[in-house]
Amino acid sequence: MKKVVNILSIAGFMFFGAIQSTFAQEAAEEKTFHQELKQRFIEGDPGFMGIVLVALILGLAIAIERIIYLNMASTNTKKLVASVDDALSSGGVEAAKEVCRNSKGPVASIFYQGLDRVDEGVDAAEKAVVSYGGVQMGLLEKNVSWLSLFIALAPMLGFMGTVIGMIQAFDMIAVANDISPGVVAVGIKVALLTTVFGLIVAIILQIFYNYIVSKIDSIVNSMEDASIQLIDLLVKYKK
Repeated sequence: MKKVVNILSIAGFMFFGAIQSTFAQEAAEEKTFHQELKQRFIEGDPGFMGIVLVALILGLAIAIERIIYLNMASTNTKKLVASVDDALSSGGVEAAKEVCRNSKGPVASIFYQGLDRVDEGVDAAEKAVVSYGGVQMGLLEKNVSWLSLFIALAPMLGFMGTVIGMIQAFDMIAVANDISPGVVAVGIKVALLTTVFGLIVAIILQIFYNYIVSKIDSIVNSMEDASIQLIDLLVKYKK
């Protein structure tokens, strides 16, 4: 027990000593952010750091693709509803369907499905709107679960690197039969750096994830509101 306490004490002194030496080194010689990041990446064991980097790249690729898709899916629903209303009043269902064909976004697609079945009755059109709305929601949420996976995976990989780094530190102590700071410094540095990089990746991806989820919620709310307005228009048109 006493030996474990001694090891933990040395680890704590090494941690604070590493911070102080880092600040002293930065004061003596300023490095660019790219150089500092590259150095820390190499020091943190490229094997684990590379896996964390892959998680970041894949997560960012999914996030950027979703953001582009969601921005393209965003439409002015009030303008679309007004256009469909005018088309129904002037040219009937076919004119309204033409307006939907010339409009982009999931709301226009839902409107088209409802208008395509309005001849079967308003109830059939409403069922088509609800069913196709579920399909569009699935398209909006596509690959978002993978993004949440990378958010959870990045810190886990960092913590795994931490555990392996501490195991390496204890192995070095066992081989050298010494608990001097120089023996455990390498393992502790790997442990700390992998954890830091894993948390940074998770934080970056979490920001994108929250933005994507809020964007999806906004589009879904617009879809639901527009669908209700379409059914009201169809009821008025059928009278």
